[in-house]
Amino acid sequence: MAATRRPGRNHLFIPGPTNIPDRVLRAMHVPSEDHRSPDFPALVKPLFQDAKMVFGSEAGTIIFYPSSGTGIWESALANTLCRGDKVLTARYGQFSHLWVDMAQRLGLDVIVQDEAWGTGADPEKIGQALRADTEHKIKAVMVVHNETATGVTSDIGAVRKAIDAAGHPALLFVDGISSIGSLPFEMDAWKVDCAIAGSQKGFMLPAGLGVLCASAKAIKASEGTAGGNDRLGHVYFAWSDQLKQNPTGYFPYTPPLPLLYGLREALECIKEEGLQNVYHRHHVLAEATRQAVAAWGLKTCAKEPKWNSDTVTAILAPEGVDAAKIIKHAYDRYNLSLGAGLSQVAGKVFRIGHLGDLNELSLLGAIAGAEMAMIDCGVHVTPGSGVAAASSYLREHPLTRG
Repeated sequence: MAATRRPGRNHLFIPGPTNIPDRVLRAMHVPSEDHRSPDFPALVKPLFQDAKMVFGSEAGTIIFYPSSGTGIWESALANTLCRGDKVLTARYGQFSHLWVDMAQRLGLDVIVQDEAWGTGADPEKIGQALRADTEHKIKAVMVVHNETATGVTSDIGAVRKAIDAAGHPALLFVDGISSIGSLPFEMDAWKVDCAIAGSQKGFMLPAGLGVLCASAKAIKASEGTAGGNDRLGHVYFAWSDQLKQNPTGYFPYTPPLPLLYGLREALECIKEEGLQNVYHRHHVLAEATRQAVAAWGLKTCAKEPKWNSDTVTAILAPEGVDAAKIIKHAYDRYNLSLGAGLSQVAGKVFRIGHLGDLNELSLLGAIAGAEMAMIDCGVHVTPGSGVAAASSYLREHPLTRG
């Protein structure tokens, strides 16, 4: 039998890939073209400058790769470090764990500070470790800004203060994949050396374009020869190849053309809304979601309000309830895609992503769908309670600053 048609759109509320504006979809509908033509730099050159705005940087250097954010993780490590180098990182969720795993597999000596899932990086502990490293053997500090597995945001500004207070020269690498373009990010002010982003989150594009912003200090580290043959191997992700050709508006290999056209339009969307309004909108939508969670009588995975993420809320299912069943039922019955629990929180949480191209009514649809799915799965919540709490909050808090 043929599958039954499901009317309407799938309601996508995972924490990435995110919803894409229609105008961005239209901008990506382009024929193939010669990426070596004399006209091509007119598309490319402005992107390197305009993308820096989203990182909160004027001094940084943008590099684009046809890859997911994972590729940009590898690029940051492979271009700046040597085999056996010590790196310091905090681990408090699935994605911070995966970055640890990558660094170890690349041959780095990873010092891991494990934190409880539902919390984030501890600047004080990072500072203590750096002060104890009097020989400056730690070459980099790695921090995931927004841990999507648990709905937790860490304070990068406080991490930078801890590094400076320790008087340590370590590079600062920040995974901003689910924060950049959605949450306040101040690369220059925080003196971040490598900031990592992916097209499928705050940039409101399909997956496939990795974006890195590197400081002058990181670029200098990539040019060093002190490691000799112990430099980590990199070919596809070599910065040097990109930096030779990017200033002229070209790439060392075939770029993802539709994504570049989409990026140009997405950056225009961000400019028109204004970054401060983008940040404000995400905060309002996140707080409305948290109001719904409280009305349901449930708790978020974030252990304290200071850890709350404004791009994704991880909601703890009641004791004895399999969150995976709620997620499956929401998809099968209501065509609603919710984020699954990962690793330590698998089956314990479901996640509502509220980043990208969203407004009040979009979010209320997700909250209504999640509420109905929970009730269908035997969770005792009052019908309409979450929607009522969220809508009351949204009525009182416009998405645009007045």
